[in-house]
Amino acid sequence: MEFRRLGRSGLNVSEISYGNWITHGSQVEEEQAHACVKAALDAGITTFDTADVYANTRAESVLGRALAGQRRESLEIFTKVFWPTGPGGPNDRGLGRKHIMESANASLKRLQTDYLDLYQAHRFDNTVPLEETMLAFADLVRAGKVLYIGVSEWKANQIRAAADLARELKVPFVSNQPQYSMLWRVIEPEVVPASEEVGVSQIVWSPIAQGVLTGKYLPGQAPPEGSRATDASGGNFISRFLDNDELLQKVQNLKPIAEEAGLSMAQLAVAWVLQNQNVASAIIGATRPEQVAENVRAAGVKLDAELLEKIDEALDGVVVSDPTLGG
Repeated sequence: MEFRRLGRSGLNVSEISYGNWITHGSQVEEEQAHACVKAALDAGITTFDTADVYANTRAESVLGRALAGQRRESLEIFTKVFWPTGPGGPNDRGLGRKHIMESANASLKRLQTDYLDLYQAHRFDNTVPLEETMLAFADLVRAGKVLYIGVSEWKANQIRAAADLARELKVPFVSNQPQYSMLWRVIEPEVVPASEEVGVSQIVWSPIAQGVLTGKYLPGQAPPEGSRATDASGGNFISRFLDNDELLQKVQNLKPIAEEAGLSMAQLAVAWVLQNQNVASAIIGATRPEQVAENVRAAGVKLDAELLEKIDEALDGVVVSDPTLGG
């Protein structure tokens, strides 16, 4: 495993991190979830990402139990706040102070930890003054419950505004968590330049495009049983890819490129996002420990310019780069 600094901070994160969006508390049984976390730890992953909304808080609880007994100082535990949790009362969602404070305390209990290494605003909240949101995050930092703050799927102007307030409040704003893959490059035109400008890194989710970049989804064929495409939580995100037979056919063009690089298609996809120097970590998920072991082999892989050009040629016409589609 290799490590990168998160933003301009002193926090090191594993180049590949383990996330449990669809899996824990939902797609896989707890024993299997624990086995995947153990596989991640054995592979050298130290960074674990979750959110209170995943499986309506159950994913945090499963991760907390899976990491129990590990040396806390050797881990970086990330979670997020924004989406509705609990019974769905009027203050059970968003980035208002009440919801942020209550959600942070609840996440700490579920994750069985005294502090979060990174607390992230899961989306931008247009209904709450950004000053209120950032002050709540700053107070959590000053209380010692959060070490660093970040956001997820924020646009360039929102990241710049948050960075300005973070400087005023003297709190470490270090990351954005966007979707990013060979197929989905919407952060490249605006978000990445803005992030580099203000000292923020990307922690990217779906580097394998929900499994599409493994090549297992074929044009004109039903998704494999038990795949993410068949899960209610992941189906909406993956449909933009599965409904495009041209895209699925062009993904098959990546097979000889992966073979040339001595990588599986999944490893090639993860390695590709890590070529972007603004990416601090790529989040992988897993339903089986073997998937963790395979994907971790993408750490430290360097793809040369010629290979990257071949990837662009193979996917020509199906890559999405429109920055208005982020978030």
